[in-house]
Amino acid sequence: MPADLIAPAASELLNLSGRVALVTGAGGGIGAGIALRLAEAGAQVLVHYRASQAGARGVARLIGERGGTATPLRGELTSEADVEALFDRAVDALGLPGIIVNNAGTYPVTSLVDMGEGDWDLVIDANLKATHIVTRAATRRLRAAGRGGAVVNIASIEAHSVAPAHAHYVAAKAGVVMYTKAAARELGPLGIRVNAVSPGLIWREGLDDAWPDGVRRYQAAVPLGRLGRADDVADACLFLVSDAARWITGAELVVDGGVLTNPTY
Repeated sequence: MPADLIAPAASELLNLSGRVALVTGAGGGIGAGIALRLAEAGAQVLVHYRASQAGARGVARLIGERGGTATPLRGELTSEADVEALFDRAVDALGLPGIIVNNAGTYPVTSLVDMGEGDWDLVIDANLKATHIVTRAATRRLRAAGRGGAVVNIASIEAHSVAPAHAHYVAAKAGVVMYTKAAARELGPLGIRVNAVSPGLIWREGLDDAWPDGVRRYQAAVPLGRLGRADDVADACLFLVSDAARWITGAELVVDGGVLTNPTY
């Protein structure tokens, strides 16, 4: 049997030892959960942040306390020059990341009639443009090094289910899903797998007070009976970047407790 058809041992499928991962927007929430889980699996983690420096340093410190290796790195992901500089610092700190998780984004609420050009551009740039810029920068460097890799783009169930006052966000996340498929097709021959994870409503501190009606409605609708947690999304990412998903690319893994199974009529 050819060597590339021999499956790794089951005990090694989720082992990321010796690999470097870049997680964007990892100063808190879902991104922090992903960074912590990848580190637990053995990866050295680049904890990206734009504004939440204290959060990113806290995540990196926690990884270190648990025996892992992590470095916080700041960067503006909507600028090609800044992303190139970010990758230069990443290589100097831990080495070229072969795992990329495009998690950074923004989630404002603005009605369509009040949504100006700046509102639209802010959300499209942060959620979709940044995904492309980071993926492109990583791909160019991995190709030059003759290495493959794994990219996971964090989309949303809103790519499939419209939410009020979210026209920009819905469009951006639908774009992320289709960008994932296009990138998978083009980058597969380079040995780079590209997949997406689409979370449902993920609990965060203060959510119950900030949106009590939404939380109640989601809990009533979700078949598995609870909101998601950051580690639910993190485990999906771990699977997709690991050898357990070695023949999976261009896929979207929905992590929503089954809420999209509800009828819409």
